[in-house]
Amino acid sequence: MKLGALAQAIGQDAGAAAEEHVTGFAIDHRKVAPGNIFGAFQGAVVNGEDFIPAAIASGAVAVVARPEAKVEGALHLASAEPRRAFAEIAAKFFTPVPDHVVAVTGTNGKTSTVEMTRQIWRMCGHSAASIGTLGVTTPDESVSTGLTTPDIVTFLSNMTGLAREGVTHVAYEASSHGLSQFRNEGLPVMAGAFTNLSRDHLDYHADMEDYFAAKMRLFTEVVDDGGTAVIWADDEWSARAAEVAKARGLKLLTVGEKGKGIQLISRKPGALGQELKFVCEGKAYAIRLPLIGAYQVANALVSAGLALASGDAPAAVFDALARLQPVRGRLERAVIAKSGAPVYVDYAHTPDALAAAIAALRPHVTGRLISVFGAGGDRDTGKREPMGRVAVEGSDVVFVTDDNPRGEDPAAIRAAVMQGAKGAREVGDRREAIRAAIAEAGRDDIVLVAGKGHEQGQIVGSGDAKRVLPFDDVTVARECAAEISGAG
Repeated sequence: MKLGALAQAIGQDAGAAAEEHVTGFAIDHRKVAPGNIFGAFQGAVVNGEDFIPAAIASGAVAVVARPEAKVEGALHLASAEPRRAFAEIAAKFFTPVPDHVVAVTGTNGKTSTVEMTRQIWRMCGHSAASIGTLGVTTPDESVSTGLTTPDIVTFLSNMTGLAREGVTHVAYEASSHGLSQFRNEGLPVMAGAFTNLSRDHLDYHADMEDYFAAKMRLFTEVVDDGGTAVIWADDEWSARAAEVAKARGLKLLTVGEKGKGIQLISRKPGALGQELKFVCEGKAYAIRLPLIGAYQVANALVSAGLALASGDAPAAVFDALARLQPVRGRLERAVIAKSGAPVYVDYAHTPDALAAAIAALRPHVTGRLISVFGAGGDRDTGKREPMGRVAVEGSDVVFVTDDNPRGEDPAAIRAAVMQGAKGAREVGDRREAIRAAIAEAGRDDIVLVAGKGHEQGQIVGSGDAKRVLPFDDVTVARECAAEISGAG
């Protein structure tokens, strides 16, 4: 594609460089190839503008950067918001993209919701994929790992790659970081969903209002004109999210007990699932959802709303709900110990998410609920004490351990959690904490291991000293259960 045509995407004239052939895009100067357009952005730690000369030396034909940035030897595509401009230009280059794209934002539930949406679409006969914390999950169930919201080049190239493979439907996670940094822009998004909002990422956002505003970019700017906003209606921020969507002129489909698109009438927990009754378009439905926990109901119904918004029939969508499979690391049953106690692994790493995971398991406990969790380092420190508090309030036995300490002192992180976790047991080594919890559990007990979910490693140190130690909560739980069984 010619540079002149791409420059026009942001209203600029490429001049003498208009006929330059563009071969791709890069935001890492080490990955620049001849003919690339380089995005030079100011970050919290690194300033991409410092690497403009290196990018040009590697063959960049244009650089997207602030007007005051120094660009010599390549076309300067200047913008006060270079991340946004870069996304707009890149979106013109990366084609085709799938015909049906939806996005999900919120503090908790994004991963489960996009994956459940993919499953529903697949059962409705579509070639579908999801993109998010678990990576890219393709129609054949294969997964490549990634960030919640990858960089814009990876995101758009993934979308184009999926479309060329015949994928027609994609659901992706839109994190607050991704939305505020324009990492998921440019392609048509027919519907967006809002799950909930609670304290998280206040190390990045100024306050909850700033955090909410970042999430709402999904409705104010990302979803297509005339698109649909699917909103879980039973969260304290839901009404405000609905007002934002209505102000934009989006169609509104609310879900939950207060929902008007899908109104949840009742849910009855069972041994391995729950019976749901709800109303949609004036018709009553009763299904058995093969997942436990109230928040799983929320995720499943929001997913159903997205499928409806993309054009699928209610009967097919709700039939698919009854056949949903658990999402990796989201209340995933890792093992049943020799004692008979099931061990569940969950990604919960905020106070609200931890409380929700505990509440999900509580109806299934006839003995004690034993929880193991920690808090991550170099992240919002204000959520540590509340996490400890909700853990001891909802659990019968609590083990406070390490999560991903990163660059902080693990003992200091645990001490902050213990401020709220009065009476909890502190076991720094995560494997030992999991082993102790499983050894403690009797036949009528349930063990919850929270915080890391699907993650395959434990992050220790930062900068040049950063190490990722192999660690999978599910694998470790199975190993510990086997060791205890063998010792018994």
